[in-house]
Amino acid sequence: MTIRLLIADDQRGIRQAFRMVLDAQPDMSVVAEAADGTTALREARRLRPDVVLADIRMPGLDGLELTRALAGPGVVDPVRVIVVTTFELDEYLYAALRNGACGFLLKRPGPTLLIEAIRAAMSGDTMISPQFTVRLLRHVTSRAPETSGGPSLSARELEVVALVAQGKTNADIAGELFISSGTVKNHVANIATKLAVSHRVAIAAWAWSTGHANPLYSPEVRSESD
Repeated sequence: MTIRLLIADDQRGIRQAFRMVLDAQPDMSVVAEAADGTTALREARRLRPDVVLADIRMPGLDGLELTRALAGPGVVDPVRVIVVTTFELDEYLYAALRNGACGFLLKRPGPTLLIEAIRAAMSGDTMISPQFTVRLLRHVTSRAPETSGGPSLSARELEVVALVAQGKTNADIAGELFISSGTVKNHVANIATKLAVSHRVAIAAWAWSTGHANPLYSPEVRSESD
């Protein structure tokens, strides 16, 4: 299946760069661009793309208002929205998630995370730039009581959990654990099943609230299970 994308950003250069990267993916196609939030909203409702990439600061509707209109509480048929911004502000992140965003990325890390976030959104997952993940989870779980017992995770799964809690992508985890990205994806899916959660943010939240967020793995000291 081809993932249909709409890019909403007031900078033409950003839109062109995103289009070049995304159209090069075998499973993605940019179906529309918009230079302002009002146009983006109209085109999203007309074309029903699979994912909208929304900058925050745009003329007309800003990215947060656009997200709320397309994916917010009460929207009958929501569209997946990933907010992509240059502004590393926690208040933007919290507002985007409250408004229904299924991803929040900084523009500067490069295309790999953007591509992974789009595919994660299509799988019902939520991806947040690593710069925000630890701060967000500490805030979310600071009031969460620690739980005793819990699901039985293998040593390898606990290594994956710890790295997810640090905001690592599947590619990052694969590199650190010397395994394939596909194997990481399978581990994450198995962990989500055991924890009875639906996405990696919930896995990370569980890790922070239960004391499993500290890295258990160092590339210099490999476990016997490798």
